[in-house]
Amino acid sequence: MADIPPNGSIIRYAYLWKWQRDNHETEGRKERPVCLTLSLPHGDQTALILLAISGTPPRSDQTTLVIPELERRRAGLSAWKDAWITVSEYNFDILEKSYYYDPRPEVLGTFSKGFLAQVAIAFRPFTTSKIARVNRID
Repeated sequence: MADIPPNGSIIRYAYLWKWQRDNHETEGRKERPVCLTLSLPHGDQTALILLAISGTPPRSDQTTLVIPELERRRAGLSAWKDAWITVSEYNFDILEKSYYYDPRPEVLGTFSKGFLAQVAIAFRPFTTSKIARVNRID
């Protein structure tokens, strides 16, 4: 069985951006820090909801939150001058079937409960959007 870090953990993952999916790409171009926002029971398996973290300013079509300096340090990203977490799209993966999730992930750090609550509020409108969900299970 794979280890599942707590929600709010920052791990590395081959994130596939929505614009890449829309251009018919199927693989993330590189591993990047992501926030394991949720791990939920999905039948007899575990669904993973992953949000990308970037040091590059967001595109105009993205909704993001600036990651404050203290949270960057907690997340293991203190070397980054600026960072954003994208809430307008997410990768959906199944732990037990994943080709991309490391079953023994190195946890770079974690967001505080307070900041994770802010992320959850900003992310909530996108959770039911089929456009925002980038499936990694196909």
